[in-house]
Amino acid sequence: MQPTPPPPAPVLLATRSLQMVYGTGPTATHALAGVDLSIAPAESVAIMGPSGSGKTTLLHCLAGIVRPTSGSVLWREQDIASLKDTQRTALRRSDFGFVFQSGQLLPELPAVENAALPLMLGGMPRAQAVATAAVRLGELGLAGMEDRRPGELSGGQAQRVAIARALVGSPGVIFADEPTGALDQTTGAEVMAVLTQAAARSGAALVVVTHDPTVARWCSRTVAMRDGLVSGEFYAPAGHQPPAPATQQATAPSAPQAPAPQQAPAPQQPGGQAR
Repeated sequence: MQPTPPPPAPVLLATRSLQMVYGTGPTATHALAGVDLSIAPAESVAIMGPSGSGKTTLLHCLAGIVRPTSGSVLWREQDIASLKDTQRTALRRSDFGFVFQSGQLLPELPAVENAALPLMLGGMPRAQAVATAAVRLGELGLAGMEDRRPGELSGGQAQRVAIARALVGSPGVIFADEPTGALDQTTGAEVMAVLTQAAARSGAALVVVTHDPTVARWCSRTVAMRDGLVSGEFYAPAGHQPPAPATQQATAPSAPQAPAPQQAPAPQQPGGQAR
């Protein structure tokens, strides 16, 4: 039985009738075909779906990286789809944090400057930005590694630097696009533990795009996508616990397996597959 959705919460980020179409005419690709989604403050949401389902396009629209063909993206009731490019860039720097699959750290900068980069780009003096970033690195278990460059860090350590960079500006929401895709299972579990705990401590909402059900189980809600539409949702039961790390699975019971989201038939769209 699917857990009952929690009572309605204040809406931090939402889409309304969101559509993204690439191309025109009979060969048009409907990447998003009318998505309605609401995300509450401090909520963790996994967006799941196969390749071509539209999940990454949805994340890009939510984060103001791309402008949708139609519909709206509401950030604290402001339609960011209507903002100018420069305004959306400023919003991403001040209110949003990002964690990517490969980390996307600058190889010539030490960890602390990589983490401090959003603050420095926003005009904060370097010394203050670096000091703030050092605190974040320490919170994520990287004290003493501030001066290491990305090439001197393990994959998991590099993703922790990326998480520190995402958190350093105290964003309202963190977007994570396949954050464990380049990591082994054990390191991936460690990174998801750090990411979800850090987001919860900071009060930020967390939006994770993934194709991996194990990653999705770290979140309180899973949104399933297919053919550019939301095809089902799953709310984790009250008191839900994240999966046990792989190193503990031999001695600790496995976390309950989340049932698959209910799949609703999605109407066929003209043209190619969604992205």
